[in-house]
Amino acid sequence: MLAQEGGDLNPVMWQPSIKRREKAVITAFIARVRESYGVDVADYESLYRWSIAEPAAFWDLLWQFAGIIASHKGMQIVANADKMPGARWFPEARLNYAENLLLKGHENQYAIIFHGENGESQRLSYGELYRLVSQLAQALRRDGVRPGDRVAGVLPNRPESIIAMLATASLGAIWSSCSPDFGVAGIVDRFSQITPKIVFIGDGYFFNGKVFDRSCQIAPLLQAMPSIEKLVLIPVLKNFEGANENQVTLWQDYLSDFPDDRPIAFAQLPFDAPLFILYSSGTTGPPKCIVHGIGGTLIQHIKEHRLHTDIHAGDRLFYYTTCGWMMWNWLVSGLASGATLVLYDGSPLYPAADSLFDLIDAYRINVFGVSAKYIDALKKASVRPRKTHNLSSLKTILSTGSPLAPDSFDFVYQSIKSDVCLSSISGGTDIISCFVLGCPILPVRRGEIQCRGLAMKVDVFDDEGRPLQGQKGELVCTAPFPSMPVGFWNDAGQRQYHAAYFEKFPGVWSHGDYVALTDQGGMIIYGRSDAVLNPGGVRIGTAEIYRQVEQIDEVLESLVVGQDYDGDCRLILFVVLRPGLQLTDQLVAAIKQHIRENASPRHVPALILQVTDIPRTKNGKIVELAVRDIIHGRPVKNQQALANPEALEQFRQIISLIN
Repeated sequence: MLAQEGGDLNPVMWQPSIKRREKAVITAFIARVRESYGVDVADYESLYRWSIAEPAAFWDLLWQFAGIIASHKGMQIVANADKMPGARWFPEARLNYAENLLLKGHENQYAIIFHGENGESQRLSYGELYRLVSQLAQALRRDGVRPGDRVAGVLPNRPESIIAMLATASLGAIWSSCSPDFGVAGIVDRFSQITPKIVFIGDGYFFNGKVFDRSCQIAPLLQAMPSIEKLVLIPVLKNFEGANENQVTLWQDYLSDFPDDRPIAFAQLPFDAPLFILYSSGTTGPPKCIVHGIGGTLIQHIKEHRLHTDIHAGDRLFYYTTCGWMMWNWLVSGLASGATLVLYDGSPLYPAADSLFDLIDAYRINVFGVSAKYIDALKKASVRPRKTHNLSSLKTILSTGSPLAPDSFDFVYQSIKSDVCLSSISGGTDIISCFVLGCPILPVRRGEIQCRGLAMKVDVFDDEGRPLQGQKGELVCTAPFPSMPVGFWNDAGQRQYHAAYFEKFPGVWSHGDYVALTDQGGMIIYGRSDAVLNPGGVRIGTAEIYRQVEQIDEVLESLVVGQDYDGDCRLILFVVLRPGLQLTDQLVAAIKQHIRENASPRHVPALILQVTDIPRTKNGKIVELAVRDIIHGRPVKNQQALANPEALEQFRQIISLIN
């Protein structure tokens, strides 16, 4: 339901109905807290306060509430609870991630529904998924894969990707993946650091109406990474040329030697045994290999899925993602809550801007996850799904990747659906989860993330490490949590790990986001703190400027950086305009006037320049630091991490003219 807007700066846009509150998973959990501990917990705010005051009790109860499967749990919940890093959660536990996702009792329910851009579709029940994972696990075990070995994938977002990951995890091996649009150098930059024994690779993929053949990558990858003992080819395009290599076997052949009715022998490993290796963006050097543990990933995702996203068994969960983004790992963990995963591979805007909404109606999607940029693209394209689609199954929309602008909240409730919980979420690859996110029993306020995550002691610090309320500062977490990385791969003495998160405020996780906590307990994110602008000594988050510029109808995208100039910080705004438009003096004046009136004179850029493209990572995040390096004459490191490194050249040419 849409709430009436009052004079509040961030008005309430949606309130959950009484029925939705009553049926929410978090409501049942609150009742369990009262029953188990006799504490006065009645709403989200009191539950959050209890969870950060008694984190061991919270995680212990969540383990029981979720029915986590383990051969042994142990009595101790956390060791070294006062150390950050250094705390160890459930130090006596032995469990397996894949066992908790391949749920029994759901054999006939769909586990995966796949839809490809090219029209291909596939459905797998939980029973069918179990049998395929069993076959693949047998094949991997035959090839010597053991706990701690690395298995990697260069794959589209297809069922085979999930099957390969689950088979790997069932053996206690470590899974790492990237999307097929990576070039050979980008793949080698990542995987050569972790020396995988087995690699799964697709022969190509479909995107935006085009076919991309990747079979040519196979021979160079085998040559560049001698650790690879076998490469398993998934013929997405039905191109079998790569199978001519001696170390290559086809997916179908790899599975066919093994029976599909053999129970899986799930390796039982410590809570903090490695499960996934994810990668930093790598735009300032080689990508760092971030290692995440079995138990921390599992229990944190279960918390976020059930308590924050209100996923019930049988719900259909969709997130537009590639296998190279942590949201893929987050999506797959939805199986542990009995959800049906809806996978899509291809362009989200093909063949039409509203194509993903066809999936909502076709597959009865309940939770629909996308990026903030996608929502903005829909707004720019004047799409109105509420007029063209049914959307009756849709109860939650998730947004991440960048801050969701206030006018994007307006767009969702006016043009998509009025009765929907719009949850902007934020965390990252670093924690494979969220610091701040949604809640189905809280109101949605315009431009705000609803709440801090349960048992995540999130705060905002100034540069001297003092807490701030209602003021902009650094997002920090002041107490340990289970999904902190196990560490970085090949990081002797954890030096890189400490430098990445604990150097700024010793003993406190510093995340690198520039944020403010609101009086209602929500959060507003203003951008990355390392990209904060500082004209005249006033700190400005880049998202503050983007929120204004993106309201200009002529502007499709923008990027702003600060240039050290004449003893101060000069703001330079780059804009991508709608096709056929040129940046006129009148448009420059209009953009500056809009920013001045809706932000402040300090936010107005000194220069506004037109470009045709903006550099971004393969996960779609704008790379401000690369452009900042260019305008200061510094080299841009590891351009292989960029989806469009060619976009940098026009910035070099432009800057040479204005310096």
